[in-house]
Amino acid sequence: MLMELDDLLISCMRCGFCQSVCPVYGETFLEADVTRGKIALLEDLAHELTADAEKVNQRLNRCLLCGSCETNCPSGVSIIDIFLRARAVVAGYKGLGLIKKTIFRFVLPRPRLFNFFIRISSLFQGPFLKKQSEKPGAFTSPILTPFLGRRHIPKLSNKSFSSIYGEIDEPSELGKVALFPGCVPDKVFTKLSDTCLKVLRHHKVGIYLARDLVCCGIPALASGDFKAFVELTKINLDLLAKSSFDYLVSPCATCASNIKENWHRFSDSFESKQSSLIEEICAKTMDLTAYLVKILRVDLKPKASDNKVVTYHDPCHLNKSLGVSAEPRELLKSLPGYQFKEMPEADRCCGNGGSFNLFNYPISKKIGQVKRDNIVSVKPSTVATSCPACMLQLMDLLSQNKDDIEVKHVIELYAETL
Repeated sequence: MLMELDDLLISCMRCGFCQSVCPVYGETFLEADVTRGKIALLEDLAHELTADAEKVNQRLNRCLLCGSCETNCPSGVSIIDIFLRARAVVAGYKGLGLIKKTIFRFVLPRPRLFNFFIRISSLFQGPFLKKQSEKPGAFTSPILTPFLGRRHIPKLSNKSFSSIYGEIDEPSELGKVALFPGCVPDKVFTKLSDTCLKVLRHHKVGIYLARDLVCCGIPALASGDFKAFVELTKINLDLLAKSSFDYLVSPCATCASNIKENWHRFSDSFESKQSSLIEEICAKTMDLTAYLVKILRVDLKPKASDNKVVTYHDPCHLNKSLGVSAEPRELLKSLPGYQFKEMPEADRCCGNGGSFNLFNYPISKKIGQVKRDNIVSVKPSTVATSCPACMLQLMDLLSQNKDDIEVKHVIELYAETL
């Protein structure tokens, strides 16, 4: 992997253009936090690891993996590829912590065990949560402050989406899609997953929902646990191979991006048969809003609007990774009862970044505050997005600022019109 990194690093010209687009550098102004600084570190990674592996790990993980630098890199450096491989090298050298190893290698590969933990947690979450407002994502947890800080969070669902529905395999003459909900829509925003089913069934599309789908693997991969990433991917491949389908769709931008890009990126780490299946699935993977607009060609005639304003936040993994930005906006502009207004810097990262938010919350919150200010500037009643992780971040920041603005997935708003 060190040799592979060397081959990837050589194309960086150290121009520093990444400084102008990196959300983390925009808050800290530290060269070590921008892509150019991290690449300088990686050029002598073997030496740096033996000198201070923990410091290297901390510097590499102060990155959102948002892809802003790669999208705007004039040299076309494969920056996300570099950082994912570098994290795998570091994790392989210094090892994973017990908690991460337990989650990635024991809990996530066992969805029924995962659902059981969520079920037990949901039953006893009441005494641990304190309501801050009537908004869905407006709870704090004083007892868990050492772990969660003062974040405003939503409640866990009483029962996961996957445990309610099990397996679904509904054929249709109009074709069939495999639905990949993702962990957050499955465990937290279960109504979103319900809504996806409602929308697909409304359009008479065949649906395949595999029983016991597991995490797409991005948390493990982003933490450098390449072994867990491969194992989770293999489990999902075996399940998806049980039925034929025309497209794989997801309401989670991160899941869709990880499947389409990272499964493909590391496909040579799998056996030949699995590698071929990965290529087949990657070619079929789409964001659900893109599927509705491009494939189903749903009715998008602008409807009469009233005073309710809706704006849209571009998730990094949807816009920068998959190039999907027009389709969600087309759906929003067709909503009756809403007027669509573009916020400033709609494609600016919200600061969540998955595990980045957990381990670098002060920086994550500062980045998110800029996004919150941009949202408020257009005075919307609702801010829509296409990523459940972004929804968590936006709920947190808007709730902490006592803004009376709903956070919804584009699919939820579209479903209200059906």
